Amino acid sequence: MKREKHKILIADDSEMNRSILADMLGDEYEIIEAENGVEAIGCFQQMGSEISLVLLDIVMPEMDGFGVLEMMNKYHWIEDIPVIMISAENTAAYVERAYELGVTDYISRPFDDLVVHRRVINTIMLYAKQKKLIGMVADQLYEKQKSNNLMISILSHIVEFRNGESGLHVFHIHTLTDLLLRHLTQMTDRYNLSQEDISTITMASALHDVGKIAIPEEILNKPGRLTKEEFEVIKTHTEIGATMLEQIPFNGDSGLLKVAHEICRWHHERYDGSGYPDGLKGDEIPISAQIVALADVYDALTSERVYKAAYSHETTVRMITNGECGVFNPLLLQCLLEASDSIQEELQADYMDADNRAELHNIAMEMTRKEELSASDRTLMLLEHERIKYQFFASISEEIQFEYTVDPSMVILSSWGAAKLGLKETIMDPFHDEQFMALADESTWKDLVEKLRNTTPEDPIIKEEYKVRVGGEERWHRVICRATWMIGDEEPVYLGTIGKAVDIHQERLQLMDLEKAASHDALTGLMNHAYAKKHIRERMAEGIENEYALFVLDLDYFKSANDQRGHSFGDHVLQYMAEKLKESIRSGDLAARIGGDEFLIFLEYNTGLEALVNRIYHSLLGEYEGFRISISMGVARGNASITDYDTLFHCADQALYAAKRAGRGRYCFYDESMRDMLSVLSPIEGERTRR
Repeated sequence: MKREKHKILIADDSEMNRSILADMLGDEYEIIEAENGVEAIGCFQQMGSEISLVLLDIVMPEMDGFGVLEMMNKYHWIEDIPVIMISAENTAAYVERAYELGVTDYISRPFDDLVVHRRVINTIMLYAKQKKLIGMVADQLYEKQKSNNLMISILSHIVEFRNGESGLHVFHIHTLTDLLLRHLTQMTDRYNLSQEDISTITMASALHDVGKIAIPEEILNKPGRLTKEEFEVIKTHTEIGATMLEQIPFNGDSGLLKVAHEICRWHHERYDGSGYPDGLKGDEIPISAQIVALADVYDALTSERVYKAAYSHETTVRMITNGECGVFNPLLLQCLLEASDSIQEELQADYMDADNRAELHNIAMEMTRKEELSASDRTLMLLEHERIKYQFFASISEEIQFEYTVDPSMVILSSWGAAKLGLKETIMDPFHDEQFMALADESTWKDLVEKLRNTTPEDPIIKEEYKVRVGGEERWHRVICRATWMIGDEEPVYLGTIGKAVDIHQERLQLMDLEKAASHDALTGLMNHAYAKKHIRERMAEGIENEYALFVLDLDYFKSANDQRGHSFGDHVLQYMAEKLKESIRSGDLAARIGGDEFLIFLEYNTGLEALVNRIYHSLLGEYEGFRISISMGVARGNASITDYDTLFHCADQALYAAKRAGRGRYCFYDESMRDMLSVLSPIEGERTRR
């Protein structure tokens, strides 16, 4: 069968020039001619991507070559059709502008037959290969999606493992989120959710409880009902998760990262403002967090936990719609009811079934409907989405991730890895690059390359420990690589490798950071209540030689700071208060955040407790950006009848209530007259009074 010729458009106002080029190329290519820029644009509109190459002059009537390039950029033709400029104009300014507008090559007149042929062939072959690669992307997206889901599932299952929950929880949240979102978009366009938004929210939903990695296991997996203090600790997982995502060294404009942050922080908010941590109401709560909140409650009720049996689907739906689990967006409750019959079936479906393939197709189709996007643009945007997810996981893991290809010889580093090593993300011919080779000794490179060459398609993975120079300092790194092979009818061909290098010392530091996260409050940096309680109990069990006392204090009128100036300002007030606490106590004393605006101090003393309390109390008063700091404080001394932490805390708490009842802005020492103060109040009334 006769091979169809590539079409070449020659745009030049000189008939002689067009004729010369046509004679040079006419035997091998189909030639189309345009004598000015306007005619060239007409050819693009008629034939589009059928044109394989453009030979474009700069100086032409009606529209010059630069005008043609600007139009090609505007309509994205330049991304699919290569352009070689042909001109006698070879000044630096002309050439530079041509390359800025996207030309592939530049040929000066008079024309050399061999040069023209060679550059035309090279350019057409290059773009043909590129189009072939772009055509393969759609097939690969499915596999990439499957891999990315695996990565995020591993990350979130770490949390589930500590949480003692079923490993299906992440999958259930993913499925329910997707199901509710699709019903919502069919019901209303109020939230303007695209197919890509649905995909991003669904993916990010798996990280909703990542902050629980910092919650002590004895609270996380407690089989009985949580105490008020323990529940306050549990609640901090929303802020911890959000803080973890904020601290990722990553582009803050990332859609996935933004949505994951919204979900982490606000998936326990409720539509009437009764949730936490910020008490947001209505659509102040991002729709991503609203959806995941409903999915989370549904799965929590229908799943068995260490503290409860599973409820049936029907009972769960009734409890949620009756408001027994908090108030949800009425639109979402309607979505839940409409989806009710299909929820059970969806949860049992295969995670990456045909619907997931259809989802990728729908995302691509939605992009094609946007007039400003070309096919190449759509592909690049899908690849960018995959790249963002990959970089997101890489930045969380803080690993130096890399890919090496044999032909062409090239190393591609993750953004985090490149920044860590002080190198470019893409390094051509790395084994001749001085900076790259300086990362390790010659013997290290030789050993690594030899081990990779000795892998097989059946056994492609190597794990070794090598010294790597980072910032002028040698550190031991654990290197894990997977060799890639081309498998065909002939012998397998080694193509390169993908891998990661983990700083062993940094791993230890991360474990230390994790321990700190589990023991300290994410917002203020003080000890959290659970850890402080454990620490104080240990000191009391060992026997304290001196006298000791516990202070419990909170900020008067703190709610007004949140209501009048916002929760961000309230957070700053709490951070300011924490710093004042650190400054007011001695090196051996202990300060912690109980939760909300409540704090505690534990200290030992010999004599003069009253003077010590008075000094600390007045050192905490003051003003922060116009907000007057007023506190109420209760103090309980350890004695023969108060020898355990729970009793000591209860007495200090009673004294705090006595201070508030007396008019706030003061401190009280516990005495027996306060013993039954809080017991006469219902839990709800007592909590309201405390606020």
